[in-house]
Amino acid sequence: MLQVTNLRASYDGVLALSKVDIEVKTGSIVALVGGNGNGKSTTLRAIAGLNKPDEGKIMFDQKDIGKVPAFDRVGLGLSLVPEGRRIFARLSVQRNLELGAYTRSSKEEVAASIDEMYALFPIIKERRSQLAGTMSGGEQQMLAIARGLMAKPRLLLLDEPSWGIAPKFVTKVLDTIQLVNSKGVSILLVEQNLHKALAIADYGYVIQTGRIVMQGSGDELLNNEDIKKAYLGGL
Repeated sequence: MLQVTNLRASYDGVLALSKVDIEVKTGSIVALVGGNGNGKSTTLRAIAGLNKPDEGKIMFDQKDIGKVPAFDRVGLGLSLVPEGRRIFARLSVQRNLELGAYTRSSKEEVAASIDEMYALFPIIKERRSQLAGTMSGGEQQMLAIARGLMAKPRLLLLDEPSWGIAPKFVTKVLDTIQLVNSKGVSILLVEQNLHKALAIADYGYVIQTGRIVMQGSGDELLNNEDIKKAYLGGL
């Protein structure tokens, strides 16, 4: 579904990515993991069209989308849930969901999708008339994912979904990601929480100082001694 080849990108004049290659197969969960400041979010933003890479090719469904504007990539089936959630805090939960469907024209289909989101995320259904900014961090993350799904993506890009939320919600969010995937949505997940991300990933990439330094199945990476020592405290 997605093939990123030789991606090179700079941020504020500093090289952030160098020769990054990533592949996401249809129906899979792929995790891009590593410490803070190593290029995970830059990679995701380049795929979404928010950052312009210096070099490289981004293929989506065998189509080169390198020059496709970000808003048109949504229409092709790519949807980004950004780091920090970026919900519309002064708008209601319901209105946030409606805005997530801005590329869709059928009011009936949008209404049906909102009902689907409320079924998938009962906790936000209870808050449907509440201002989004008054919810807890975990509830806001659920809303951010639901809003991303309102565009009916085939590939959902998730940037640090466990960021800034209580530990009890981290498990709920990751369980939800697996549920979304089971409904046919492919996932590219960027996370600092290596253990949690790799535990649900079909395949994973470890990025360090802008380069992919290791890759393999989620289980292979979790059981790799170098990763255990470097990221998991030797567990």
